[in-house]
Amino acid sequence: MNTPQDGPLQWTIEPYDPNRVAALCGQFHEHIRLIEQALGVIIQHREHHFLLRGSKAQTALDLLNRLYQESAEKSFFSADEIHVQLRLCQEHGVEPEPRVLSMRKTTITPRGPRQRTYVEDILNSDICFGIGPAGTGKTWLAVACAVFLLERESIQRLLLVRPAVEAGEKLGFLPGDLTDKINPYLRPLYDALYEMLGFERVGKLIERNIIEVAPLAYMRGRTLNQSFVILDEGQNTTPEQMKMFLTRLGRGSKAVITGDITQVDLPNGQLSGLRHAMEVLRDVPHIPFTFFKSQDVVRHEIVQRIVEAYDRWDAAQPTINHRPGRNHVTPR
Repeated sequence: MNTPQDGPLQWTIEPYDPNRVAALCGQFHEHIRLIEQALGVIIQHREHHFLLRGSKAQTALDLLNRLYQESAEKSFFSADEIHVQLRLCQEHGVEPEPRVLSMRKTTITPRGPRQRTYVEDILNSDICFGIGPAGTGKTWLAVACAVFLLERESIQRLLLVRPAVEAGEKLGFLPGDLTDKINPYLRPLYDALYEMLGFERVGKLIERNIIEVAPLAYMRGRTLNQSFVILDEGQNTTPEQMKMFLTRLGRGSKAVITGDITQVDLPNGQLSGLRHAMEVLRDVPHIPFTFFKSQDVVRHEIVQRIVEAYDRWDAAQPTINHRPGRNHVTPR
């Protein structure tokens, strides 16, 4: 690699793999054009030789090199993934390689500094919290870490838990028994499992009680040993429910609590257990909190803009006062 202070940068890909180069460049060089437009550079290449010009040529080269390394485990990059990588690159620069979660069916790499910190906290702590808007990967990465540890037999069971709180709809009007009524609320957890383990394997693990997906109320009175427990939508717990959940943890177990304190579906005036836990546990050692922001959204690019628009609208509204200690909107 030639990296002079002035003039173009040259990059020769080693080891050269035409399929990986095709994944890097995208169909009809779509990914190369996205990088050129975002960073204001010119990228020319023939086979495994690249030439980059522009003030941000080094940034573009570092990004291309990172993507090529990832292509060893990933045969396709979507345009949305390139947009995310570019945004992170512009905000934080190209940082050291993150921990890769390699599983039998897939490989997952955290994106951005907060996702990397979150994954490290999950793997190195007994209890941790991931808090922030939808689309930032809170639940997805928690499930990925759980599957990663399950396949390595570091844990014996995986429990995915959600509070059965009505998000504007009434459970009583849904068909079926209690399990049928609650299953739609657990669907995001099932979807993550199916993608990481496959439909048939998830079914077999559920049959053997190695994976359990259940409403929060089913956790009362249990002690969970050698388990990985994820409480999703933690903002919809009461303080009593949150305390009950956190005190279920037994020997060799981990707990991850995720949630978005801006989307509380509890009755008006009811304090969120997640917000309460943030205050109660903030000074307790070895319980890390990762606070995601709209910039961390990794879904479609439009989702980030939607989250930011709602944040701006909320900030412009008058302050709403509730009784002390209840959920309330505070001046920003």
